[in-house]
Amino acid sequence: MSIRERLSGNEAAATAMKQINPDVVAAFPITPSTEIPQYFSTFVDNGQVDTEFVAVESEHSAMSACIGAEAAGARAMTATSANGLSLMWEMIYIASSLRLPIVLSLVNRAVSGPLNIHNDHSDAMGVRDSGWIMLFSENNQEAYDNTLMAHRIAENENVLLPIMICQDGFITSHSIENIELESDEEVKKFVGEYHPKHYLLNDKEPIAVGPLDVQSYLFEHKAQQAEAMKAAKDVILQVSKDFEKWTGRHYGLFEEYKLDDAEIAIVCMNSTAGTTKAVINKLRDKGIKAGLLKLRVFRPFPGEEVAQALKHLKAVAILDKADSLNAIGGALFEDVTSSLYVSKNFVPCVNYVYGIGGRDTTENDLEKVYEDLQEIAKTGKVENPYRYLGLRREEK
Repeated sequence: MSIRERLSGNEAAATAMKQINPDVVAAFPITPSTEIPQYFSTFVDNGQVDTEFVAVESEHSAMSACIGAEAAGARAMTATSANGLSLMWEMIYIASSLRLPIVLSLVNRAVSGPLNIHNDHSDAMGVRDSGWIMLFSENNQEAYDNTLMAHRIAENENVLLPIMICQDGFITSHSIENIELESDEEVKKFVGEYHPKHYLLNDKEPIAVGPLDVQSYLFEHKAQQAEAMKAAKDVILQVSKDFEKWTGRHYGLFEEYKLDDAEIAIVCMNSTAGTTKAVINKLRDKGIKAGLLKLRVFRPFPGEEVAQALKHLKAVAILDKADSLNAIGGALFEDVTSSLYVSKNFVPCVNYVYGIGGRDTTENDLEKVYEDLQEIAKTGKVENPYRYLGLRREEK
């Protein structure tokens, strides 16, 4: 039976880590993720976990320590944000290429510069092609639940890839919400123990980790990573099904909110989905058939499934909380439109870059998006597919 509690998103992530009781946690503080290792260190100090907590000198060292721990055969976790993830960048790629199922809580924040400590998704988008599984969380409950599922996904023998559990900095990380927790015993039973097949401290099987991978082999190894990422999709669905049997809480690759009979829809990730649902309810009262596709699994990207869910719509707006600075839209827009094109579903799409550096996105902003979509649905034309939402412009 679930336990009712009130926790912030950071507390929820730290509580999940406590219940999992990993072998090693290595971390360096950075806003707004600092509280996760801070809370966890108190669990270490008071004996609630027997984790080896490594307070390192930088985020690069934090990921390096996690890599060393996992390579040795231990279960390792960490947390970071923004510039901290940037400092890990070299080791982020090494972790995935070594097929080490590390779990990282990523509290999304704008990457410098200029310096900004508030929420957008530029940190996650900066490493989207690094070979990590990436799950996004609308609220504190999802941050907790995704963390509980993370090891089961990453450690699956058909996957063996590291995983990031993303949540919006300050918006969820520091906001207190009602949450349902599971008991420590049930969590440990669900997550299970970690028994890697190959690890450095196995004296019966001497191995090398991180050798030079010359042109005769690297291509094949990268293809194996790609195949593992494809396999992760089915594993995520199976773990989510097991999680639902246990808790009653359902998760898929994405959530469809009033999408079945919708004519127009928004696609977005993380906390913006909650505001979008409130707007949809208002519009539905006015007879406007608006819907939402909230993406939960960003890597691997569920292209076929997304295209199938959107193919009946007259117009779609894809919201990116990071600008790719490429003059052709954000990362989520590229993935969604590519998926539609490959599946031969030519739905009119428009991209909105929004919320950069923590810029507030209101119900009025999202109502404007749906107004634009109604016009596109009428004409079938998208005059300007690359737009900003909530951007102040100087009067000419």
